[in-house]
Amino acid sequence: MLQTSQLDIAPGQSVRLRAVTWRQYKKILEDLSPYRATRLAYNNGNLSIMRPHAKQEDDKEIVGDLIKALLEELSMEFRSLGATTFERRSDLKAIEPDQCFYIQNEKAIRGKRTIDIKKDPVPDLVLEMDPDARTHVDIYQALGIPELWQFSQAELSINKLLAGRYVTVEESIFFPDLPIKDLLPYCLEQSRTLGRNIVMRDFRRWIRDTQQRLHEA
Repeated sequence: MLQTSQLDIAPGQSVRLRAVTWRQYKKILEDLSPYRATRLAYNNGNLSIMRPHAKQEDDKEIVGDLIKALLEELSMEFRSLGATTFERRSDLKAIEPDQCFYIQNEKAIRGKRTIDIKKDPVPDLVLEMDPDARTHVDIYQALGIPELWQFSQAELSINKLLAGRYVTVEESIFFPDLPIKDLLPYCLEQSRTLGRNIVMRDFRRWIRDTQQRLHEA
């Protein structure tokens, strides 16, 4: 069996292993725990171990902050659990997203220090910043994640779970009537030249102005 000490994964690269049992996956997960620069995805015996690069992590933080600002300005309670490991042995599937949010199910996990999706709800929304490299859509479908956001090549794809399958939609079920699909990529791009704080300030102002206009309409 491959020893985790043998792994040398460059930023932005991944290692894929086949015929990995659930027990072996759990052992690898345990062995890698001190080195959480890596993220794992397990699907029916296939294990991917990926190490994000700096740009991916930076983009993830900016987009995650934008989502948090949106939720805060809309007075929507939420929990953000980052790259928490979500797994279901009965389906032989496990995943660590770039970012995840509990929104509608926030109250169900409020105050909990550990999450077990055998008895706790799954996140309402997950974010993947580099789907060409590592997104495993069928894992998210099997786990029943209501909405999957995929960033790739400066574009955002919003995927809604319908009858167990993802369908690409124009609006998020959590932020109806808001142009999230175009707005978040624009803000992400602007942050690279204007800076994070300026973009966040302008984004919050836009949300408030938009909500006021909708209220007055």
